[in-house]
Amino acid sequence: MALDRSEDTEFVKFWNSVLEPKFTKYRHILQGGLSRHSAAVLPKLPIEAGMAVLDVGCGWGDLSLQIAERVGPEGRVVGIDCVEAFLKEARADAKEAGFANVEFRRGDAEIALPENEFDYVVSRFGTMFFTNPVAALRRMRLALKPGGQMTHIVWRRREDNPAWQTAKDIALRHLPPPGEDADTCGPGPFSMGNPEMVETMMKSAGYEDVSFTRVDEKIMVGTTPDECIAFALAIGPAGEVFREAGEELAEAKRADIEDEMRRFFESQERNEAGIWVPTSSWVISARNPA
Repeated sequence: MALDRSEDTEFVKFWNSVLEPKFTKYRHILQGGLSRHSAAVLPKLPIEAGMAVLDVGCGWGDLSLQIAERVGPEGRVVGIDCVEAFLKEARADAKEAGFANVEFRRGDAEIALPENEFDYVVSRFGTMFFTNPVAALRRMRLALKPGGQMTHIVWRRREDNPAWQTAKDIALRHLPPPGEDADTCGPGPFSMGNPEMVETMMKSAGYEDVSFTRVDEKIMVGTTPDECIAFALAIGPAGEVFREAGEELAEAKRADIEDEMRRFFESQERNEAGIWVPTSSWVISARNPA
């Protein structure tokens, strides 16, 4: 039975139609890279056996499954994402791994979340795409029981993330910046890079005890320079510049862009797995008032 997507926002439609195939193609890069940041903090989070945990923007569900193992059979995990294709893979992986305590639901955290139901809420690189971040963060807080906790991971400043920003800088040397009416995945990957601004957002959404922890990790952005270039032009800030320039102009400039990107990626650390470029994130934790 086909899903009823008649009430999807333009943002959700864009993710399901334009971005999903690209993200799925490069799942091995995206999931591998993002997981390095969550792996650096997950063991330290006060998530205990028996807890109910909500994973907002769960994607393919790898973090949800890790948390499901942590909370055990007496606990439960709900993963929510707006992209049905991601959830299909997440459900298959959960079934294959034998997890009976995790559920994946299609939903938009900016519109609706369960209320007063969870001990902990997590989100890995999802909240910075909220078009109305304070309202969405408030919905995440309201999903918590009184005294419950939340942790979300976001990218730090663009200059701290050459894995994403350098490719965009290269693209912008050859192509115009996207216009104000460009189709995008949201405010952008660095929209929560300023801790003072995000702390204000969090407090406006009703959280207490807001804290920031910095994580620096090199991530694999491709197995070869050619794959690095293809990945950069498909997903993320450089991909947006390339897409919004229009096919005729983008293709006319492709060779120059690819030559410059190849020089950059060839200058980075490389091992048998692929090419590794620095990234940096904030791990932001807070509490719902008791």
